[in-house]
Amino acid sequence: MSTRFSPALQDSFHFMPQCLCVWSCQIQGTAEACPAGTARPWTVQGWSGSDWLGADACSDVLPVPWAEASLTGRGAKMKTLSPTGAYGLLLVLPLLLAVLQSTTAHKNDINIYSLTVDSKVSSRFAHTVVTSRVVNKGSAVQEATFQMELPKKAFITNFSMIIDGVTYPGNIKEKAAAQEQYSAAVARGESAGLVRATGRKTEQFQVAVSVAPAAKVTFELVYEELLARHLGVYELLLKIQPQQLVKHLQMDIHIFEPQGISFLETESTFMTNELAEALTISQNKTKAHIRFKPTLSQQQKSPEQQETVLDGNFIVRYDVNRTVTGGSIQIENGYFVHYFAPEGLSAIPKNVVFVIDTSGSMRGRKIQQTREALIKILGDLGSRDQFNLVSFSGEATQWKKGLLPASAENVEEAKSYAAEIHAQGGTNINDAMLMAVQLLERANREELLPARSVTLIILLTDGDPTVGETNPSKIQKNVREAIDGQHSLFCLGFGFDVSYAFLEKMALENGGLARRIYEDSDSALQLEDFYQEVANPLLRLVAFEYPSNAVEAVTQDNFRLFFKGSELVVAGKLRDQSPDVLSAKVRGQLHMENVTFVMESRVAEQEAEFLSPKYIFHSFMERLWAYLTIQQLLAQTVSASDAEKKALEARALSLSLNYSFVTPLTSMVITKPEGQEQSQVAEKPVENGNRQGNTHSGHSSFQFHSVGDRTSRLTGSKRGEGPPGPLQPTRFSHPFSRITLDRVLPEVLSVPDETSHDMDSRIIGTARPETIPVVPARIQAPSVILPLPGQSVDQLCVDLKHSQGPVKLLSDPGQGVEVTGHYEREKARFSWIEVTFKHPPLQVRASLEHIVVIRNRQSSAYKWKETLYSVMPGLKITMDKAGLLLLSSPNRVTIGLLSWDGPGKGLRLLLRDTDHFSSQISGTFGQFYQDVVWGPPAAADDSKRTVTVQGHDHSATRELKLDYQEGSPGKEISCWTVVL
Repeated sequence: MSTRFSPALQDSFHFMPQCLCVWSCQIQGTAEACPAGTARPWTVQGWSGSDWLGADACSDVLPVPWAEASLTGRGAKMKTLSPTGAYGLLLVLPLLLAVLQSTTAHKNDINIYSLTVDSKVSSRFAHTVVTSRVVNKGSAVQEATFQMELPKKAFITNFSMIIDGVTYPGNIKEKAAAQEQYSAAVARGESAGLVRATGRKTEQFQVAVSVAPAAKVTFELVYEELLARHLGVYELLLKIQPQQLVKHLQMDIHIFEPQGISFLETESTFMTNELAEALTISQNKTKAHIRFKPTLSQQQKSPEQQETVLDGNFIVRYDVNRTVTGGSIQIENGYFVHYFAPEGLSAIPKNVVFVIDTSGSMRGRKIQQTREALIKILGDLGSRDQFNLVSFSGEATQWKKGLLPASAENVEEAKSYAAEIHAQGGTNINDAMLMAVQLLERANREELLPARSVTLIILLTDGDPTVGETNPSKIQKNVREAIDGQHSLFCLGFGFDVSYAFLEKMALENGGLARRIYEDSDSALQLEDFYQEVANPLLRLVAFEYPSNAVEAVTQDNFRLFFKGSELVVAGKLRDQSPDVLSAKVRGQLHMENVTFVMESRVAEQEAEFLSPKYIFHSFMERLWAYLTIQQLLAQTVSASDAEKKALEARALSLSLNYSFVTPLTSMVITKPEGQEQSQVAEKPVENGNRQGNTHSGHSSFQFHSVGDRTSRLTGSKRGEGPPGPLQPTRFSHPFSRITLDRVLPEVLSVPDETSHDMDSRIIGTARPETIPVVPARIQAPSVILPLPGQSVDQLCVDLKHSQGPVKLLSDPGQGVEVTGHYEREKARFSWIEVTFKHPPLQVRASLEHIVVIRNRQSSAYKWKETLYSVMPGLKITMDKAGLLLLSSPNRVTIGLLSWDGPGKGLRLLLRDTDHFSSQISGTFGQFYQDVVWGPPAAADDSKRTVTVQGHDHSATRELKLDYQEGSPGKEISCWTVVL
């Protein structure tokens, strides 16, 4: 492996010539300076290449001898390395440099003294302003970097910097017009791309500027988005990641919905009980205000640590009230928006063919998760549905000859078939798709499709076609001609090895949509969630009609299908001489009949609804119309011909420029003070077909900056999990290593063992050893510890020794809660525990891998020991860093779930406030809260006694057990124990 890095490529890969110089000179075993402008070869344990060196020599960066590297003034040394240990130097040295140089600058110099996030949601349209104010407290010029993550569906509308009283705005231009500045910036080695995809739902905006001593800078970013209804809820996502304590930190969210807010909930991945005191939520019929304003002490991880706990998501979910007609027409400043989501309709029977990729690339976890999701999806089919399965690798195979009714017997047989799917061979997408269409066409010819039912094809694949017809354009043409507008096609791309553009075009050409399925522990849940979106079609061939003399410039007004939990949105402009009352008709087809919804809206009354400046920003509906129009025009370009595409793009470009939206057709040119990079360009990322064009999970980048009196900084950002917020983080990792040092400056970095290549586990920092109680292996945690208030015994340990499989642990109709678990007798543990609430209707399923919360048919997965704080009507869900999940509500029993990793490893159940159990409590554990009578200790052995539960006697023995309720490693207790 030999690689030569040119100056341009160095910037692309974010290498620093200075560091490469150090690596090369030191690895070669000499202390000599590398000649400027030359390439010097290097070889380290199988790695070889040559580094291109700039004007600086090695000695200008780090003049150290090979025998011992000493960092002057830092107190850190690296000892002599043998040739076989040189690979460790390649990774350790840049990591140490990054931590030493950047952490100091961050902590001592650039200070955020104010950070505000103001989001106004007016009739689903969100306008968010992020303002960060910083000051350079150092004595030298320093660089301040503003970073912010925003939703992928959002359009940036403005960015500005105020430096020394002078405003430097961002100017939005046609992409072609900005290309010259963009190319020039790249050629100068500057970071030109300021917006990039960072995760499933977010993009990162970043810009850096040099700040003089004592100078202040104000950054302001504005972006807008239309919140889409997904499985019955709207979701507003905000990222809070200041990376330092902020004196004035405030977030305000104002929501105004004329239809009325039916429910509202918040969720946070950083909130603690202490921080929750800084969160206030006020709500009336149509308005809600959420404010988060933590003090400095509330932001601290602990009184001893000057570090912030604010690092993660803040999510608001809500829905609105709906009338019998299911629609709402709202008018503001000459524009209207029509929201349509009727309730109470019965689902139309569907005929669905699942087309599943079983090629070799699906082997392992992918096929396992696909099997898991498919089994769950099959179980969710309606009794009036019909279905079949097509699996494909090099060849396509259909499970049955034709469509089958989704009877209990057929579904169980299909589950057994799905459980045996294995991955091997090539990828023949063309034959599989045509086979699926032929299945539906044959059923139609034989009149086996229910009248006015819906036909769907759902394709899941993880790679490009490799067998049979492999030309993507020809496959798209074949599928389009075969479907001929009769069926809807939905394409799911699993991972980043598949061309997403290929799938997206094929889906949009056939009345469906495409979706990326991310490779992660929750991939099966992503598949299940997507199915839930299309599981319940309510209307076919939906058409919106308005008087031609009343409206113009109307967005898309015809839709093939309307699904439960979604919403159809149409916007337009009122004509100058429009009537005082705007009327509308929405026509569609139910299963057995046609239906027409009629609604009217009085223009003057609607205009008056939006006069309150506190809750809305004026002319928002015009911007909503422009946003929606652009999004729909861009979607149409995917499947349009070349001539049509040019016309569509021209319209979208004109709107983008008129309304100052950064879209895939425009760029924002960032201007800076004289003497700095004169322009940087922000562009809208586009969903691409491979990892290089979209997310860069696990990859890190570096840039070297020299400012003022040669004060140097190394800045980096980790791309996959999402870069931190408004200011530059102190998280660094080497591009090859995937090792992260997170805001920690170790005194010594150890060099990997010379025989080891497991770099992830070998670069560590020395830490003060902690004393961990040593617990005898024979003492185990019981299956459950039950608090028994009001009884002669205050707590009871229960061990399950004779149970296997699903067990009903608790059931209390009075409390509206049921707890079940799956017990593995051989491993003496629960493999999963499920808690189901009646009010609110919600299910929490905990496994050894993660926690899944299911509400409104939507699943959200959370990893153990990740902070979670979710508040919804009637329930609060919290999880701390120890992995204790608590489900609580006033006047209810608190149920806890814990991933216990001490002796007797597995899931554990915790109960608090058990005096709230009703007289209807039952179950394996619940029985101990009904008619319990304790007998006296036995005369011959006072460690034994009898407990009578609902007339049944159980032997109880006093034993030493581990109390798991406070987390690992637990503490030893003496507990009366019953074996069941």
